[in-house]
Amino acid sequence: MKFARGRHFGRMSAGILGAALAAAYPASAAGLYPWAKSIAASEALEARIPPPPGFERTPVAPHSFAAWLRALPLKSADAPVRLYNGAPKARQDVHAAVVDIDTGSKDLQQCADAAIRLRAEWLFASGQQDKIAFNFTGGGRVPFKRYAKGERPDAEGHSWKTTAKPDASYGAFRKYMDLVFAYAGTASLEKELKPVAPSDIQIGDVFIKGGFPGHAVFVIDMAENSVTKSKRFLLVQSYMPAQDIHVLKNPENGNGSPWYAVPDDKLVTPEWTFAAGSLRRWN
Repeated sequence: MKFARGRHFGRMSAGILGAALAAAYPASAAGLYPWAKSIAASEALEARIPPPPGFERTPVAPHSFAAWLRALPLKSADAPVRLYNGAPKARQDVHAAVVDIDTGSKDLQQCADAAIRLRAEWLFASGQQDKIAFNFTGGGRVPFKRYAKGERPDAEGHSWKTTAKPDASYGAFRKYMDLVFAYAGTASLEKELKPVAPSDIQIGDVFIKGGFPGHAVFVIDMAENSVTKSKRFLLVQSYMPAQDIHVLKNPENGNGSPWYAVPDDKLVTPEWTFAAGSLRRWN
């Protein structure tokens, strides 16, 4: 049960892109997308979803979080969104694509957890495991480096005991993720992130409403018009119950396009409306 819930590269195939990126990552990293069985069999997000007419993808630094997100592998174009138990989500009209990443077998990886998962996966893959840390709803800070030493926190994240053998493998990281999903949520993540003005939106930012329930959606890619300087962005989400992370359609686009314009006030998504002031960024 839940507790206290609340990539600039050219258009290469995912396999070629993955090989190019992997060559530049630290040898200590466990691969770009270590959960995936065969990246070469998937299609990168940037290859599947072109920018809107008149726009070009926003340049990003090679090997950055934004570059990694942009090259995330996608499931087949006709893939449904499935729940953690394998059942199809009741609504199949809100997504433009499904990210090829596991959801787990428990009802844990929900809305804020999708943002947490992607952030942590990139830090792990890029050899920055010491930076992986999240706040529990109870207020405690829970770093992966302590978990990897065999320490385990209480439900508040304040008290720790050594109850396991040291293990810094990807398997241990994935178990750590489930622990974070169980005891963190929108309420804790909203406090953890810093507010950002919509005009300054970047790939990796989060629109979030903390609460019980709350919701969060994640900015996974951006494009810009070189003449008008206007911006467009893509969003992904998970939801309740835990389900595949998926690229959201924009309900205000009659053609089903997933690209969103920077909002002046509220942001309307298929299953949640975020009030002005909801945009946040990782510290």
